[in-house]
Amino acid sequence: MKTLDMRGNPCPIPVVSAKKALTENDADAITVIVDNITAVQNLEKMAKGTGCIFSYEEDGNSFKVVITKSSEHNQAVPMMNQTLSAEEKENKSKKNGSIVFISSDSMGRGSEELGKILIKGFIFSLTQLAPPPEAVIFINSGVRLASKDANTVPDLKTLEEMGTKVYICGTCANYFNLTDSIAAGSIVDMMFITNQLTGADSIITI
Repeated sequence: MKTLDMRGNPCPIPVVSAKKALTENDADAITVIVDNITAVQNLEKMAKGTGCIFSYEEDGNSFKVVITKSSEHNQAVPMMNQTLSAEEKENKSKKNGSIVFISSDSMGRGSEELGKILIKGFIFSLTQLAPPPEAVIFINSGVRLASKDANTVPDLKTLEEMGTKVYICGTCANYFNLTDSIAAGSIVDMMFITNQLTGADSIITI
C-alpha cells in the first residue's frame, strides 16, 4: 500500500496528491498521513466523490487516512482521467488571459502565519488550473515568494513550465535586497507591469 506523508502541506495539496496516487498507482488502497482534521474531511469528500471507501484513525498528533478503491471507482475513474489528461495536454498550450497580481507574501488579514500557509496553498492551486493563468505578477513583499528559500518556488517553476509568465517587480526585489536571490520568474519594471495589467482580460488581486 502506498503511503503519502502530507503533514505540513496546506490545502489542497493532500487531496490533489492522494487523487493522483489513486490514479497512477496500481495498488488498491493508499494511506495518507495528515496533521489536521480539516485535511481528513477534505480527503473524505474526495474519496466518496470518486467512489472510494474511506476510513481514518487518529495517531497522536496525526491522522492516518486509508482510501480504498471500490469497483465503482475502478469503472468510473479511468475513463474520466483519460479525458482529463487529453484536455490538460491541449490546455497547456492555451492561455486564459487572466493575470494574478500578488502584493504580499501572506494571504488575507489576521494571522500572518496562517496567511503564509494560505498563499502557499493558493499558488499550488494555480498549477492545477487548465489552462493556467497567463501571468503571475509579484510586487512589494510578494517578491519574497520567488526568492530561492521560499517554499513557493517549485510551484512557480511548474507554472512557468505550463506556459505562465512569472514577473517580479525589480524595485521591490531591490528594496528587500532580493535581486540576486530571485529563483523563479523575470525581473521587470513598473511600466512593464502596468502594460500587462491594462492589457489583461481579467485580474485576480491577492
